[in-house]
Amino acid sequence: MERLWGLLHRTQRLSPRPSQTIYKRVEGTQQWRLEEEEEDGEEGAEPPIHFCPMELRGPDLGSRAGKQNLGLWAATARRAAPYLVLTTLLIFTGAFLLGYVAFRGSCQTCGDDVLVVSEDINYEPGPDSHQGTLYWSDLQAMFLRFLGEGHLEDTIRQISLRKRVAGSAGMAALAQDIRVALLGQKLDHVWMDTHYVGLQFPDPAHPNTLHWVEAAGKLGEPLQLEDHDVYCPYSATGNATGELVYAHYGRPEDLQDLRARGVEPAGRLLLVRLGEISFAQKVASAQDFGARGVLIYPDSADFSQDPHKLGLSSHRAVYGHVHLGTGDPYTPGFPSFNQTQFPPVQSSGLPNIPAQPISADIASLLLRKLQGPVAPQEWQGHLPVSPYRLGPGPGLHLGVNNHRVSTPISNIFGCIEGRSEPDHYVVIGAQRDAWGPGAAKSAVGTAILLELVRTFSSMLSPCSQPTLLPGFRPRRSLLFISWDGGDFGSVGSTEWLEGYLSVLHLKAVVYVSLDNAVLGDDKFQAKTSPLLISLIENILKQVDSPNHSGQTLYEQVMFNNHSWDAEVIQPLPMDSSAYSFTAFAGVPAVEFSFMEDGQAYPFLHTKDDTYENLHRVLRGRLPAVAQAVAQLAGQLLIRLSHDHLLPLDFGRYGDVVLKHIGSLNEFSGDLKARGLTLQWVYSARGDYIRAAEKLRKEIYSSEESDERLMRMYNVRIMRVEFYFLSQYVSPADSPFRHIFLGHGDHTLDALLDHVRLLRSHGSGDPRAASSGVAPGLGFQESRFRRQLALLTWTLQGAANALSGDVWNIDNNF
Repeated sequence: MERLWGLLHRTQRLSPRPSQTIYKRVEGTQQWRLEEEEEDGEEGAEPPIHFCPMELRGPDLGSRAGKQNLGLWAATARRAAPYLVLTTLLIFTGAFLLGYVAFRGSCQTCGDDVLVVSEDINYEPGPDSHQGTLYWSDLQAMFLRFLGEGHLEDTIRQISLRKRVAGSAGMAALAQDIRVALLGQKLDHVWMDTHYVGLQFPDPAHPNTLHWVEAAGKLGEPLQLEDHDVYCPYSATGNATGELVYAHYGRPEDLQDLRARGVEPAGRLLLVRLGEISFAQKVASAQDFGARGVLIYPDSADFSQDPHKLGLSSHRAVYGHVHLGTGDPYTPGFPSFNQTQFPPVQSSGLPNIPAQPISADIASLLLRKLQGPVAPQEWQGHLPVSPYRLGPGPGLHLGVNNHRVSTPISNIFGCIEGRSEPDHYVVIGAQRDAWGPGAAKSAVGTAILLELVRTFSSMLSPCSQPTLLPGFRPRRSLLFISWDGGDFGSVGSTEWLEGYLSVLHLKAVVYVSLDNAVLGDDKFQAKTSPLLISLIENILKQVDSPNHSGQTLYEQVMFNNHSWDAEVIQPLPMDSSAYSFTAFAGVPAVEFSFMEDGQAYPFLHTKDDTYENLHRVLRGRLPAVAQAVAQLAGQLLIRLSHDHLLPLDFGRYGDVVLKHIGSLNEFSGDLKARGLTLQWVYSARGDYIRAAEKLRKEIYSSEESDERLMRMYNVRIMRVEFYFLSQYVSPADSPFRHIFLGHGDHTLDALLDHVRLLRSHGSGDPRAASSGVAPGLGFQESRFRRQLALLTWTLQGAANALSGDVWNIDNNF
């Protein structure tokens, strides 16, 4: 009998008790351990989840019937005990295998059910979830580990050695090589888009020329253009003759100053320095002031004066297009697909006057011939001419013979589809073409793009070792793009935007540009939409400085300037591929750049932009700086593609409006004297601030696990930038409709420049020309009212859209 009760007692101990099988992360290792937690009366034990308790009970021995059946019961128990033990072991083994397969299965299916959560969130999967938990630090470590396995420096060197002018055979070969490289990765889709665009090239049979003009008006001795194949794409062709005038950087304020000093730019050729504004802006300003042509040269004063640093040779000219816009200027607003029919129009940004780059040596010869007033001290340069004079000088004859060629260009795409929001795209791209070697211009960006593709593809791979973290799949799709035609004004990217604008403004979340990423290593800049400023600040705190050991990039920036955004944040320039995404398509965008402190990288857009020169300028730190850019861009992509709620600071635009309103307030008295007011702008700004705050409170009080609600919030957030595209102007007439970043009468800058005319005298404000007002015109009340209406209703529309449904709109307009 004692033996029987011993057996029964042992069977009861072996029966499954309330237990829970979980995966635990073991400190100090990346292994995941399967542990069985038992509930033997321990404190804090969790309730049973997987198994129901089983208990074997015998009959009441105190009864007579029980005594009579004791023998039968003992025999039955003896036969049943082994089966109970075996059943218990089978259940336990089955549960173990199910847990193991569930964990390994999530990895082997590329992690499409692994959830990324923030370190400060104590996330536990729900009872119906088969997701694994992947914390931000885990994913960050995984990204950095795979990124460190690449060979960035070798890729930069190899790309910079290849000739890759847009439309050339070398570019076609490189495009195929990159396509093959993308096909070799674990991407969901790889494809190419071809556009047939109008590009302008020099005519080898009729090169561009520059001649002195004799007193009788005949052509004199030619000035030999040392870099004869350097030119300005989209310059007006033909001849221009006139006296020469020195106009500093060729900004509107420079030309106004020139005129104020008694030197008229109209009817003359202008000699202007490289820098401050783009080639296109220089030529547009010269045209607005009546000049006949423009010569653009690099002055050594605009580059480093350190004798130990490399400088641009005095016989080098600098390449640059002069189309005041982006994309194919012969099909404005329309995508240049083959066989597409276009109206017979050209971009309003094409200049009507010729322009030509010249070397510093040629510029020195011209400056020596100038007469007239001495140029202001701040206009003096470092060429062997002292002092610089404003002119006029002897007559010159400029002949530009560039010709237009219909050219096929190809953009290359690779995509990783998102898990939860595959129809929302986080886009990252880099220019592939280059007029010269283009090491800094496009080789670095292309190499980083390929490295990020490889890294994210590796993160998607199944685990080959039990010590690795599970793979993952982003919530939103990642779209990697290699652009063609960038040196002609972001032609490839703009044509793609024009072709798919109706889709992209609904689906593209953010664009990250890798162009011009490494131009030095002294300081860091981010040209960006205000929506991304807070996220950039957060990422900078997690990326190590490439040249200050023990510091993050954020600490490096803050070391000399406690206002980090004043040091780092810049508006997007028109010559950036990111500009069209924001100003044309309404997609927030950013372009990162490491730069030299105070001086520009001297070889950009020249034949000397080689891998060797870039490596020497960075004093051997090119690999470290390129790696820092890749880390920064990659972690930005992870946050944008993985966070449940998009990390875009939609309240920032309220500060942008406030800053401009502060400038407008200065003229409130002048406007009031004319019976005019800015009250409507103030009201619309207030409504936007209230809508942003209301949305912020809604998000704060909502459940992050509510996928439907999070998607609704994300849709409203990701379209904020699009809300600032004016709906009251035509994209064909004003393609850059953004009221803060665009160009035209509908912008806030144009309104501010116009209001300044209230206090100007004579020929008006020099900035008016860039805002669409011809120099010499004063304040116009009818124009002011129209500008105010365009601006106000766009801002009010943004406030209404941010509020959500029409029944939720609450404004005081």
